[in-house]
Amino acid sequence: MESARIIAGVARVVRDVGIAEEIAQDALVAALEQWPREGVPDRPGAWLMATARHRAVDLVRRRETYARKLAEAGRELTGESYDPEPSGPGDIDDDVLRLIFTACHPVLSAEARTALTLRLVGGLRTDEIARAFLVPEPTLAQRIVRAKRTLAKAGVPFEVPYGQDRAVRLGSVLEVIYLIFNEGYAATAGDDLLRPALCEDALRLARVLAALMPKEPEVHGLAALLEFQASRTAARTGPGGEPVLLADQNRRLWSRLLIRRGFAALERAVEQGGGAGPFALQAAIAGCHARAATYEETDWARIAAFYGLLAARTPSPVVELNRAVAVSMAEGPAQALVIVDALAAEPALSAYHLLPSVRGDLLARLGRTAQARAEFERAAALTRNDQERALLLRRARELPPEGP
Repeated sequence: MESARIIAGVARVVRDVGIAEEIAQDALVAALEQWPREGVPDRPGAWLMATARHRAVDLVRRRETYARKLAEAGRELTGESYDPEPSGPGDIDDDVLRLIFTACHPVLSAEARTALTLRLVGGLRTDEIARAFLVPEPTLAQRIVRAKRTLAKAGVPFEVPYGQDRAVRLGSVLEVIYLIFNEGYAATAGDDLLRPALCEDALRLARVLAALMPKEPEVHGLAALLEFQASRTAARTGPGGEPVLLADQNRRLWSRLLIRRGFAALERAVEQGGGAGPFALQAAIAGCHARAATYEETDWARIAAFYGLLAARTPSPVVELNRAVAVSMAEGPAQALVIVDALAAEPALSAYHLLPSVRGDLLARLGRTAQARAEFERAAALTRNDQERALLLRRARELPPEGP
């Protein structure tokens, strides 16, 4: 629980997240050695932070290559009265915000940003992150090591950027958190459809960011979207882990608490003038589902309109595919099939299993079951998730014979 705050506090002194993580680990080891003998301090977070900062100064003193950082650390330590625990709501929290922006710096690849954020801010172990993303642990470990070296080599400052730089960097931060949540919400590969731990980590990061940046509307938009999506988790899988489609979900299992939090976050996004941002628009779409007591009561016309706004704001074949689904419910499958067929030549969707899956559903509703069966089988061949593959093959088997 204290890991991210310790790393962030030390990184403010040494200006290197790799070194800061090592020092934070040393402080935790010291606690494991001393607390069983001497008892847990009254303020354990303060003890850990003070120990880590002292070790930071000792380290830079021992290494001649860090002489410049020692001078900076000395000026900082002698130039301020430091309380190892937050004296106000913005103290160490500001350091955590700096850590998030550093871990999500655009100089890193998307994969490296995600891994480093989960490691430094989410507190996950290397083996946990590797297991979550289905890559070998040595591969993931090297990815994190290279990310730290890249940040150090590039001289990335440990700070919250401002102006245009903040807008660019904030987009990277939000994308990483969104990617983490999506991987937990609908795993791209493996035996399980859901990885709840990843969803929880992403949701926690979004909430922290919203508290630290209350004037940024898209931060609240992302938080709202994740709250709404997470509210459905208990209803998305059956007893054997098989996917349950939205139309078949038991909405009594949806979390009313998370739905209320989602609407509150969406309201904050609108209050800050960001109701038309990409994440806020997606949250508004999720909010339409949350408002509907049953699948049949869903306001599909409103959802289709929101997708139209989203497509205009951030053109994407995936957004257009989602718009087609909403159009199919609002206007009928024939109109939606025109949109989907226009996406067939999109290179970005050539290996995207949801394109033939959606097309199969539309064809089935139009009574063209032979073509629908072929589309479901093609989608099953493209997905790397075992549960999704089983669902698609079952849908193909259960299609009735095509009528005259």
